[in-house]
Amino acid sequence: MTMALLIAAFLMGFFGSPHCLGMCGGIVTAFGLSMKEASPAKKRDLIATYHLGRLLSYALLGLIAGVIGTTVLTPLMVGNSTPRILLGLVLVFIGLTMLGLPFLNKLERLGMHFWQALAPLRQKVFPLNTFPRALTAGLLWGFLPCGLVYGALLMAVVGHDPLTGAVLMFVFGLGTVPMLVATHGTVNWMRNQIGRLRLRQVNGVIMMLSGLAVIAVPMIMANMHGGHGQMNHEQMNHEQMNHEQMNHE
Repeated sequence: MTMALLIAAFLMGFFGSPHCLGMCGGIVTAFGLSMKEASPAKKRDLIATYHLGRLLSYALLGLIAGVIGTTVLTPLMVGNSTPRILLGLVLVFIGLTMLGLPFLNKLERLGMHFWQALAPLRQKVFPLNTFPRALTAGLLWGFLPCGLVYGALLMAVVGHDPLTGAVLMFVFGLGTVPMLVATHGTVNWMRNQIGRLRLRQVNGVIMMLSGLAVIAVPMIMANMHGGHGQMNHEQMNHEQMNHEQMNHE
């Protein structure tokens, strides 16, 4: 796991969070209303607790995705460039989704069925007046169907091992936190800046270019090295022929 991949996961969460703020914003509002009797200090602690639960849920999903990737993909990746190519393709795919292409909409609809099945359990955590309830609410929140989350899970699948998948998803979740804990005025300012500067799209383009670089650069370097090696080999053969010719004369 490289620092570049962790940064990519964090930026994906940060620049993608305005897109998902509509649904998640409703959840945050509901949580806030259920904590209205709590003191300001306890309310801050409860907010931190349910966000921790959400990040732990993401990490669990990343762990599962990593196990799937290790189990299914590892036999295909021994002694070849498949891991690098898959990672590059995933980064390109995520970049395209951040540019607005609706590749994961059907997966979101499938996830909605599971989210609705959790409704009875979700209702039992209200009001969020204790830390176990807040933690449970956050853990359940992590299963909210979201194309952005599903895209990040693809990174976890090709992350080479379950621990890497869990860390990537946790860091991705950290990227979404600022937008979801900011005040109303700050949220509007952040959304406006991200929208005005098209930072989500810029990040999508960067991820696409990174994916293409992951795929192409090692191939180009290998070809250059191979060509250089071939030239050296031909030069050695030519020098050997000249040496044999001199000996013959």
